[in-house]
Amino acid sequence: MSEKKPILTACAPLPKDLSAFDLGAAQDITSVDQEIYDEIVSVDLSPAQRQMVLNPQRTFPKQKELLAIHWHPEWIPLELIAQRLDIMFPNAQSRLVIPTQHNQLMTFGQYAGVEIDCLASGFQRKVQLLLHFSADRVEDAGVLKSILAHTFKYRTSQLFQFMDTVVDPAHAEDLEEAVMATGAGEEVVAFVRFYTARLVKLIDLNENSTPPQMIKNKLLSEFIEAQGARHPEISLGRALLLLKAVKAIVKRKFSLDYFFRASEVIEEVRSLGGGVVIPHPEQFWPILLADYDVDGYEVWNPQSREYTDFLIQALTRKNRESGRNRRELLIFMGDDCHMSVKIKDPARVERAKLEREVGLQPAWDELAIRKTLSFSDASRAQVIAEYRQRLQ
Repeated sequence: MSEKKPILTACAPLPKDLSAFDLGAAQDITSVDQEIYDEIVSVDLSPAQRQMVLNPQRTFPKQKELLAIHWHPEWIPLELIAQRLDIMFPNAQSRLVIPTQHNQLMTFGQYAGVEIDCLASGFQRKVQLLLHFSADRVEDAGVLKSILAHTFKYRTSQLFQFMDTVVDPAHAEDLEEAVMATGAGEEVVAFVRFYTARLVKLIDLNENSTPPQMIKNKLLSEFIEAQGARHPEISLGRALLLLKAVKAIVKRKFSLDYFFRASEVIEEVRSLGGGVVIPHPEQFWPILLADYDVDGYEVWNPQSREYTDFLIQALTRKNRESGRNRRELLIFMGDDCHMSVKIKDPARVERAKLEREVGLQPAWDELAIRKTLSFSDASRAQVIAEYRQRLQ
C-alpha cells in the first residue's frame, strides 16, 4: 500500500443540482460505508459460503482424469477446494491440479504454481505466463519470490491509477475519453467520482487491516456496485460501463517498464526445474512466434475458444518440424476458474464466469476437437503423464 497517492480533494466542482455528490463530502465516512467496505474486502467465509463451495451444481462421475493447471483459488481455503473436486470428479484417478494465483505462489499438495504478469519485449506487450513447480523446488526460491513480490504490487499500483483517473483533474482528458465512449450522463459521472473518492479515503483509513490481495481494480467496481441500493435513481449499469472504459484506458497507459521480461522469468523458472505454459495465446498472437522456451500452450479456456482447432494444428505442425531438436510442445486447456465466484449470489454473477469450474474443460471431449487432437496423440492422460514427469 505504500505506493498509493494522496487522497484527492481538489477535484473540479460539480453543478449545484448535483450537490449530493459534492466531493468535499466524500471524505465523511459513515458506518454504512465502513460496513460495505468491510464486507467487500473480507476473506472470511460464513458457514453458508462454505456450503456453497462444498455443494457444486454439477458433478462429472465419468471423467477419469483431472487436469487443472490454470485456476485461481483467491481467498477460498484450499482444503475446501480439494473437497469440492472430490465431489465433482469422484472417479478421477489420474490428477494434476496446480493453482495459479495472480503473481502469488501457492502450494497445493505436491505442486506449486502462479500466473505471473510480465513483458514480452519483442512486441512490447504485457503477457501472462503460467509457472508450475514441484513444491520442494521453490521452498528456498529467493529470486523467484522476489520477482513475484514486485509483480504482485502491479495490481495495487494500477488500482490507485484507476481511482486517480476518475477523481484527479490532472487526468480529466482520460475521464472525458471514457465518458464520450460510454455516453455516461453528468449524474452518473458525479456519482462515480464521489464514491471513488470515498473509497480512496476508506482504503487509507483501513490500510493496516485490508488484505493486500483485495487491493485490485475489482475493488472499485464492487464498491460502486454496492451503492446501487442507496441510489436507485442512478443507472448502475452506466456507472459500471464507465468504470470499465476508464480501466481499459489505465491498462493501456500503464508503464511496461514495471514488469520483468518474459525471458528473464523463464530463465529463473528453468533454473528451479519448473514448467512454463502460455495461457490464452489468441489474445496476443505474436507470442506464438516468439519461440520462448516453454512446455506448451493453452489452446482453450472459457475466454479463448475461437481458435482452438487452429492452435492444436499449429502446435502439432511445430512439433513435427522440430523433430528431436527440442522437447515436444504440450497441448493444454485451462478452465481459468476464479473460486470467489462460487460464494457470490448467482444472480449477480455473469453466467459465463459462474459456469467455470476447476478441471472442467469440455473441449477435450468435443468430437471435432478430439479429431484434431488425434493427429498429435494428445489427451488429458497424455498431458498429465508427460508434464508430471517434467516437473519431477
